[in-house]
Amino acid sequence: MKSFDSQSQKKHVIEVNWADRWQVYQRLQELHIPCWCSTNQPLTVEIANTASAIQLWSVTRQLNASRQDLIFTLKECLNYRPRQL
Repeated sequence: MKSFDSQSQKKHVIEVNWADRWQVYQRLQELHIPCWCSTNQPLTVEIANTASAIQLWSVTRQLNASRQDLIFTLKECLNYRPRQL
């Protein structure tokens, strides 16, 4: 992932498979994360906060992780119990 600053806004060029690029773009649009995707150009995403970064990670992970890894992560989340102080 390449990044550059533009007036304190963080923009990142996301290196995803060209076949998956449109799917990632569509999902980020649904999440209201600013992104741009022109013909024969890489996907560029603006990351404004931690939540946007985590959502971007999650979207790209769904394409790259194995089914077994995704199932394991889901089970871990469902079994998570916060520690009591």
